[in-house]
Amino acid sequence: MLKIVSICGSLRKDSFNKMLLEAIKQESKEVGDMEITIVEIDKLPLFNEDLEIGGDPVEVIDFKEKLREADGILIVTPEYNSGIPGGLKNALDWASRPIQSSIFANLPVAVAGATPGSIGTALSQMQLRQILVAMNANVMSGPKVLVGGVHQKVDSETKQIIDQRTISHLRSFANQLKDFVMMYKKEKNK
Repeated sequence: MLKIVSICGSLRKDSFNKMLLEAIKQESKEVGDMEITIVEIDKLPLFNEDLEIGGDPVEVIDFKEKLREADGILIVTPEYNSGIPGGLKNALDWASRPIQSSIFANLPVAVAGATPGSIGTALSQMQLRQILVAMNANVMSGPKVLVGGVHQKVDSETKQIIDQRTISHLRSFANQLKDFVMMYKKEKNK
């Protein structure tokens, strides 16, 4: 069973990206042999080297430990001002430290996102991919999940994505995620 740890870049309780993450989790159950757990980032203090020098705060230690247990990472991000949210950037900054032992180094990472806008989260994902490459992560190239017009694809009562075309794409994404992480896990175990 592959252990995928997911980070949602949105801190909002009923965010579209949390709904997208739940839909990906559901499709991953259909794919099988993969479990997605969510790690929260809303309690992480702002990254500050003065804090780091004194030893990581307990919230950061817990966050890093959950990431270390992962075979792969899934990051679901909204797009704020054509980029990633500050909370997500903060979490990535903590995870990248210390540089010599960055958790993301050589770890398979997949990216997805949703927005009411028409181009999905293309700009924030481009920025996120750039950051992940700088962290030496192995970023899955596709299929891309750029859900635009998400507000029209969600049932307002159940807070679930109901658009069948999107769900079908998410199943394809979950299949590729499983294969991608499995490839790195086999390579690591050689």
